[in-house]
Amino acid sequence: MKKLLVIRFSALGDIVMTVPVVYDLATQYPDLEITMLSREMARPLFERMPSNVHFLAADLKGRHKGLLGLCRLWRDAHLNDFDYIADFHDVLRTWWLRADSCLHCKKVAKIDKGRKGKKALTRQKNKVFVQQATSFERYAKVLEQLGFPIKPQFTKLDYSAFCERQKADNETWIGIAPFAKHPAKVYPMEKMEQVIKALNKRENTTVFLFGGGEEEKRQISDLCAKYPNVKTAQSQQGLKGELALMSQLDVMLSMDSANMHLASLVGTRVVSIWGGTHPYAGFLGWNQKPENCVQLDLPCRPCSVYGNKPCLRGDYACMNGITPEQIIKKLGLS
Repeated sequence: MKKLLVIRFSALGDIVMTVPVVYDLATQYPDLEITMLSREMARPLFERMPSNVHFLAADLKGRHKGLLGLCRLWRDAHLNDFDYIADFHDVLRTWWLRADSCLHCKKVAKIDKGRKGKKALTRQKNKVFVQQATSFERYAKVLEQLGFPIKPQFTKLDYSAFCERQKADNETWIGIAPFAKHPAKVYPMEKMEQVIKALNKRENTTVFLFGGGEEEKRQISDLCAKYPNVKTAQSQQGLKGELALMSQLDVMLSMDSANMHLASLVGTRVVSIWGGTHPYAGFLGWNQKPENCVQLDLPCRPCSVYGNKPCLRGDYACMNGITPEQIIKKLGLS
């Protein structure tokens, strides 16, 4: 049996976007043994895969840190046993692993990140406003270069075994993930609270708030105390429990963040809010529809591929200009 290694270390949203591609690879090439090399946090994403998919965790802040750590990673992961290396990340760490693999006569391919097209899309003047290839398409291209073309057939993963709550037939469950890493990707909390307040008044409706950091948990706790129909999505089973909850939602409201992609994995419709970034950069969730994106048509948008650049105007009009009413209407709840 031939062995193929897929490498993607971060960020969580980008790792999540590998799942449909790896799943299709596994089902369409059942005689291929596939190993996903990533961070430990991503392990639950690959536990509901076909039996020919395995997971290896890289400890990039500990044992596998630095050049010496990469040498340990090579040995720990038995990389010499693989016939193919698919680099879905293309950073310095993976460059070293690729180079070492080439020296050991492995067949290697790396992702084309499309930097030129994304730069033209996000530059200040004379933007080239064209849809870029999605990350799913870019990952699939890597596999095609290795001799494993795939057809996009993935639908969703099943995490029902980890459900801690069961929704009644007359209930509406709405998820809200109001956080993101960068300000250009975050809808103002005072406006989001207006959305939450309106949804809290709906009969037979529960709103679940998703977030992970300590400050995020504090804000979620304050909102849950303030609105009786608002609950935390935090699960005793961690990510698997949150995915199980997402699978029961009627709709998820999310920023351009990992939660958009997580909800997409379990087949839930996502209404996503876009500010400094844009779906045209290729990061819309799996099978999500552009018409479910909430965004403003501003000449400065998009200003960034990842949302990590400060607002050129200084007022984040791309987010502040979106009204709570626009978002509530887009949710499409009767």
